[in-house]
Amino acid sequence: MERPEEIPVTRLKNVGAKRQALYQKIGIQTVGDLLRHYPRDYIDYTSAGPARNYLPGSQAIIQATVLRKLSPAIIRKGMVVYKAVLNDGLENLTLVIFNNEYAYYGLRAGEEYVFCGKLTRLGSMTQLTMTSFLPASEADVMRPVYSLTEGLAPGMVVNNMKEAVADYLSGMTDPMPEEVLDGFHLMPLTEAIQQIHFPENAALLEKARYRLSFEELFLLDTALMLLRARSRAATSARIYNADMTPFYQSLPFSPTNAQKRVIEEILSDLTAPCPMNRLLQGDVGSGKTMVAAAACYAMAGQGFQSAIMAPTEILASQHAKTLEKFLKPLGLRIGLLTGSMTPKQKELLRQEIAAGEIDLVAGTHALLQESTVFHRLGLVITDEQHRFGVEQRQQLGKKAENPHVLVMSATPIPRTLALIVYGDLDVSIIDELPAGRQPIETFSIHSDKRRRALGYIREHLDRGEQGYIICPLIEENADSEIQLMAAEQYAAALRQEMPGVTIGLLHGRMRPAEKDAVMAEFQSGALQLLVATTVVEVGVDVPNATIMMIENAERFGLSQLHQLRGRIGRGSRKSTCILVSDNDGEDNRRRLSVMKQSCDGFVIAKEDLKLRGAGDFFGSRQHGLPSLAMADLLEDTGLLAQVQRAVKDLLAVDPDLSEHPLLKQETDRLYHRSEGSFN
Repeated sequence: MERPEEIPVTRLKNVGAKRQALYQKIGIQTVGDLLRHYPRDYIDYTSAGPARNYLPGSQAIIQATVLRKLSPAIIRKGMVVYKAVLNDGLENLTLVIFNNEYAYYGLRAGEEYVFCGKLTRLGSMTQLTMTSFLPASEADVMRPVYSLTEGLAPGMVVNNMKEAVADYLSGMTDPMPEEVLDGFHLMPLTEAIQQIHFPENAALLEKARYRLSFEELFLLDTALMLLRARSRAATSARIYNADMTPFYQSLPFSPTNAQKRVIEEILSDLTAPCPMNRLLQGDVGSGKTMVAAAACYAMAGQGFQSAIMAPTEILASQHAKTLEKFLKPLGLRIGLLTGSMTPKQKELLRQEIAAGEIDLVAGTHALLQESTVFHRLGLVITDEQHRFGVEQRQQLGKKAENPHVLVMSATPIPRTLALIVYGDLDVSIIDELPAGRQPIETFSIHSDKRRRALGYIREHLDRGEQGYIICPLIEENADSEIQLMAAEQYAAALRQEMPGVTIGLLHGRMRPAEKDAVMAEFQSGALQLLVATTVVEVGVDVPNATIMMIENAERFGLSQLHQLRGRIGRGSRKSTCILVSDNDGEDNRRRLSVMKQSCDGFVIAKEDLKLRGAGDFFGSRQHGLPSLAMADLLEDTGLLAQVQRAVKDLLAVDPDLSEHPLLKQETDRLYHRSEGSFN
């Protein structure tokens, strides 16, 4: 029997070249692809009731009789409105149908139907704008709703799906191992696919969802575990009996328990025969750099070099200074390699690195160049991993034979999700902030309160404190539909409005040397107020900065707002963040409410994921994270934990899947479809 995965979709009735092209637009080329094109929602015609059961503006499913049909009206070229008067047993309502002649003429006066659509009330008049309907005698079903493309009508897909299920579904092969199906009481694949498209009832639909979500996560996690096993070659950068006492004694503060726990996890990895591949997560200001310094100290103690790569020169420079503060008193030699250095400076530093005269080098992409050769590189650290492509991380790792890898990120995500997104990495979390850190008070205002807010900022500056104003644009854009506060014009206006205040400007188009000079002035206190774009999002540490105002806050993601806000509150004084936005949409109100209520990066990241979805949050280009048709990486964390146990048990007895060829075939296909990388 032919497998549906090998049968072209043109085998189905009424699928010619035109419909085939439409299906290809949504990734469907075979009958198997169509069967795996799961509904995004359902219309439950069995839940019909009268109009008074529904709130205005909501989706309603109403059972009603057609009293009479009104004459069609052309409201503009290419747009015809059809109307009918209905009665649901309690009241009359007007049915509105846009541009669907077939539906209008299919209705018969005096007959009963179940209608689905948006309900509105205008005074005493109730109106239903219809999206679909069924005769009442046929409305004992849950009808699937699919993601479509223009030209592909819902009815076409439903009819093609019915044929695919009836004639081809039995040929689908199940990649899931029998022992997993039995152990977790999973529905057989063919039954699950039939119920997901045409559920007999809500209970069977839920069982089908569970089975197909489990399968998706199981295939993904199996592929990631095989990838992890592949990366566990032996390393020559193994350390023995690292004495961390001098490091801890030299610190000017007491590390948190979370920092000490994470350092122990890292040291355990560094002593193992396989290279460390670890993700270090920590909220803004949790002390990730100190942990990185501990790892570099342990490596240097046994003759190995370390390299830390950051996405910007400002952050690379910040790391170099911070690490120097921790490690120079202990005798370590620190270097900084960036693109803005002169050729002579780069050449001299590279000679020192190659000769082993530098223990730790911080830098930007300049570290990746062929001319950067290490004497004995043992540890590679990348900061803000989501800003690097996978290839760049691997490229730095190729500067030595299987060095240890530590990935740092201040974008917190739930542990179970991190294990999927960073599939070949173990996860460490610093879930404790240093003592003395106060929560940052956060307010949101409309732009008409800006002048008052600027007066409040001035009060902070007059007390000797410093502040930021963040703008989404560098300069005014005449073509922009929305009037955005632009950094250059804003800084110029503030210099007029705040005489006596020293105001700096920082944005991404400035040359690195200019940026560094501005930041140096701000860090020294010579500048009181810094007007900047998101270039300050990561890394800049000015303990005296206590106030921030973010213009057009609706233009930023939640996690980005949290990163920006993390530039203040780094000292012991109370700090305040003001979010300016005139967007009163429901989503934006919810986002700003989250920022006002929480300073916890994990809570904020979770809300950001809910609002934006995993693909948009992480950026599929960097992570190669396969899109999931059924499972939800955020909501299904409990299911994911079950799946991970099942995968671990299976790979313990069949590490190369030689006894499960169908599963091996599917995981290979998933791996190659994601261009060989998941993180």
